[in-house]
Amino acid sequence: MPFIKTDIPDLLIFEPKVFEDSRGYFFESYTERAFAAEGVNIKFVQDNQARSSYGVIRGLHYQLAPHAQTKLVRVLSGKILDVVVDIRQDSPTYGKVFSIELSAENKKQLLVPQGFAHGYSVLSETAEMLYKCDAFYNKEAEGSIRYNDETLAIDWQIPADKAIVSDKDMASAKFGEHSNNFIYKP
Repeated sequence: MPFIKTDIPDLLIFEPKVFEDSRGYFFESYTERAFAAEGVNIKFVQDNQARSSYGVIRGLHYQLAPHAQTKLVRVLSGKILDVVVDIRQDSPTYGKVFSIELSAENKKQLLVPQGFAHGYSVLSETAEMLYKCDAFYNKEAEGSIRYNDETLAIDWQIPADKAIVSDKDMASAKFGEHSNNFIYKP
């Protein structure tokens, strides 16, 4: 089976079957049939692609319902540390952090369901990533949690003096600052 369950319900690692030979490799990065066979029935409506250099930390971003997004994240070149935080208010894993190294080499993908804050750090000289979304971006529904929140204590695997973080991400809310625009409610 191409899916690996994590210790957070609904958060799945997708490991496609890769066919390699002397010419290179081939794999199906997404096939509705394989996902449906695992009970994952998602209609993706948007693909996003980003390229960043070493030390960039993006996140932790989320969209509130009814604009919340499920994402299927993968790396096209380079290597990232992909990080998610469960912000589903009624979840037994609320506030739990999960991270995984995604790279062009390992070809793993992370299926991030609605109700999670998402971010990543770039561990290689550059990295290019692509993620599919099941809902369109909506600026009014966006939110973020500060990447260096002490409560979450995320190790981004980037030395503090090498971290490149946008002003917008630096101004994000702390995890403990609960408000109606922070807690995910389906």
